[in-house]
Amino acid sequence: MLVTLEGLDGSGKTTVWKALHERYPDATFTREPTDSWYGDAVYRSIEDDDADPLAELFLYTADHADHLSRVIEPALERGDLVVSDRYSDSRFAYQGATLEAADAHGLADPLEYVVDVHRPFSIEPTLTIYLELDPETAAARAGTTNKFERADYLASVRDNYERLIERDPDRFARVDATQSPDAVLEAVTETLAATVSESR
Repeated sequence: MLVTLEGLDGSGKTTVWKALHERYPDATFTREPTDSWYGDAVYRSIEDDDADPLAELFLYTADHADHLSRVIEPALERGDLVVSDRYSDSRFAYQGATLEAADAHGLADPLEYVVDVHRPFSIEPTLTIYLELDPETAAARAGTTNKFERADYLASVRDNYERLIERDPDRFARVDATQSPDAVLEAVTETLAATVSESR
């Protein structure tokens, strides 16, 4: 089973992801961008304010494809529970917003374009836990350390997440990320436990 954690920067995904290691010690924990050389290229692009958004999308896509073949597919074949801190929905939401803001490639619907790029090869998660947070709080928490952490940009990302949830509501579970870290973790743990139980 593939479970993914999604949300705006500052929503607490990574904190929850780390805490879940103790709850599910036999699970495979992974994340995107990865620690591969593909992931290194993505991180370099994140730091480059002048990176071409289409080129950046394909760096992320290459990292995702490698992640699938190197980590996720083997783990799923073993029957592992796989928990990923960010996955393809981050790409859809963030790179869709980046392409929309650039307005340089003439895409009618940037979000759909990014989804279509991934559709032939990506694996859909069984469950996606969306840590819900408003853009202003997200930007304040994240510290606006890179181009993806500004409130106006994050507002566009949030709108894309809402579109993704609307099209596939059964896969997504919302968790209020304005709660205390303990309350967020408890809500995530309960949601995950219920899904794991149903799959047995």
